[in-house]
Amino acid sequence: MINVAIYARVSTRDKQDAENQLVQLRDYAGRQGWEVTSEYVDRESGAKADRAEFQRMFTDAHQGKFDRLLFWDLSRLSREGALKTLQHLQRLTDYGVRWRSHTQPYLDSMGPFGDAIVSLLAALAEQERETIRARITAGLDRARREGKRLGRPRKVFDRERVVRLRESGLSFKRIGQEVGISHTQAMRICRSYGANLVQ
Repeated sequence: MINVAIYARVSTRDKQDAENQLVQLRDYAGRQGWEVTSEYVDRESGAKADRAEFQRMFTDAHQGKFDRLLFWDLSRLSREGALKTLQHLQRLTDYGVRWRSHTQPYLDSMGPFGDAIVSLLAALAEQERETIRARITAGLDRARREGKRLGRPRKVFDRERVVRLRESGLSFKRIGQEVGISHTQAMRICRSYGANLVQ
């Protein structure tokens, strides 16, 4: 007997009840001869992954509590964007859980083309990652051309005070605490001023 879990979700803004999805998913599982052993229902936006039942479902999947996951459609599983959604599906696959969308028959890792679907989704996820990298690189290049300073802003502090504190006998650690910098940065400043580095 194949143990199947059902995941359903409705938005808090939706007036629909998750029971509509559950009834049809249970019926579909029954027709396949699958035993529904777990049901997970979230009543919140799918735009974030920290949904309580969504996380519980992944924990149970990792522990091998079910073999298959059935959901209404991909947007019910996640609305976090293509890459994140595909990563969720790949995570299920990595846990040895096959999955199927009830209303999107082409999204099915259980059928004869399951491995091909998983490979295709992985390729799409990689393409999405490359697109994101390209956008970031283009944005950084543009910022450099416009003369914008990249990275964290430099911390403003009195470098000569660092040297004076060192010459008064304070340790680099204590200087860092006084000025609000790391002890290694305090050491570098003192070195550049030729101050005493001996502890």
